[in-house]
Amino acid sequence: MDAVLSILQHFWPLFTAAAGLAASVVASGHAILYKRDSRAAVGWVGLIWLVPFIGALLYVLLGINRVRRRVAGRRGHESLHFRSLDDYSCAAQELAGTLPVEAVNLEQMALLGEALTMLPLLCRNRVEPLFDGDEAYPAMIEAIDAATVSVSLCIYIFDNDVAGRRFLDALARAVARGVDVCVLVDAAGARYSVPPISGRLRKAGVRAALFMSSVVPWRTPYLNLRNHRKIMVVDGLLGFTGGMNIRAGCLLREGPAHPTHDVHFRVEGPVVQQLQATFVEDWQFTTGELLEGERWFPSPRAGDGPTVARVIPDGPDQDMDKMMMAFQGALATARRSVRIMTPYFLPDRPLISALNTCALRGVTVDIVLPSVNNLKMVAWASMAQMWQILEWGCRVWLTPPPFDHSKLMVVDGALSLLGSSNWDPRSLRLNFELGLECYDPELATRLEQHIDARIEQAHRLTMAEADGRPMVVKLRDGLMRLAAPYL
Repeated sequence: MDAVLSILQHFWPLFTAAAGLAASVVASGHAILYKRDSRAAVGWVGLIWLVPFIGALLYVLLGINRVRRRVAGRRGHESLHFRSLDDYSCAAQELAGTLPVEAVNLEQMALLGEALTMLPLLCRNRVEPLFDGDEAYPAMIEAIDAATVSVSLCIYIFDNDVAGRRFLDALARAVARGVDVCVLVDAAGARYSVPPISGRLRKAGVRAALFMSSVVPWRTPYLNLRNHRKIMVVDGLLGFTGGMNIRAGCLLREGPAHPTHDVHFRVEGPVVQQLQATFVEDWQFTTGELLEGERWFPSPRAGDGPTVARVIPDGPDQDMDKMMMAFQGALATARRSVRIMTPYFLPDRPLISALNTCALRGVTVDIVLPSVNNLKMVAWASMAQMWQILEWGCRVWLTPPPFDHSKLMVVDGALSLLGSSNWDPRSLRLNFELGLECYDPELATRLEQHIDARIEQAHRLTMAEADGRPMVVKLRDGLMRLAAPYL
């Protein structure tokens, strides 16, 4: 033993150097092989070698951003989840019969969506916008109170406040009636309020789970990934999705301390099964339990809704980059107009090029952003690259407070892309997100009217204004832009 201790005492610097070298070689090799963005690869390799051990550890915790996970039946048409949907399937080539003549170009977008998702377009859906928590929360709680079989809820932020407790009470009432209730909350989102509401949910008999909850690296080696989806499905037949979290700030009529505008959507029709299947996959990944059968996937009700729709799942797994490519495809397909609302606008170079190319083709591109952001560093980074959007003719509108968290894209008055995705690297590369691709001129018109109303109150940002910022402000904004992938 003394000999071993003596060897360790004399040679520990050599052992430490060898271990550091091995860690750096393995971590940098992984970055070179698997990082899609060469700039990210260069940055990580530099950090790994300049800061031995710590750089490799940070790469393991924050740099490995692709999850390999089992798919719970969402893809295949042979799945039991999809056997009853054949009567509702709508081929992309059939869209021409449901769209106005001036929007038949959107057939190309439908083809792209099918290739991206391997999911069918489904007809006879009804998608209704619900503005702010004042409309969305009562509709969601009413649906929970009417549930007879099951309720599934996936949410990023579920605050332990007046809004959260209303949902908690409704979910508890459902459990008391014998309804099977499953609630999945992102672990980071759960920490927005202290104490988190997850404990109260479990005490009420709700089956509640936290997504990526462990802080132990070997149990959850993807600490940088978040589930940002918002899905609620009642009895497998009625769905809600969009970008709205559950928190008091969305209840504008009640005068919250931090008011937030937002839009959510009530969804009826066969596409609800695609929403449910996405929840089932996330639930199985988190808990190991597969939800299946009539309780979760009943035969859809025959409806007469006008919306042809499809879910676009997105995330750092088999669904990598799907919302980004959907945005790019919509921009490439547009002929007349593109309207975008997003709270966080940090597009990467390919998206900036797609926006500018769209505007150069003569398409009117309106981008509507909040003038006062709840994340100041994101707003600074966004302003640093705004000139790249303005110089080629895109129009940027800054809306006055309250902060607007809405996430909308409307193309040519007929296509609406809804959901949880923001136009920033974290949302499009690191988060699990969900989009809803909707072909419905009536829905698009309602959303354009909402966007127009916001633009009427907005200030148009000009190139002169962006260039006229003081040099110290430009430097601050530029430094924040360097950190854009991590904001």
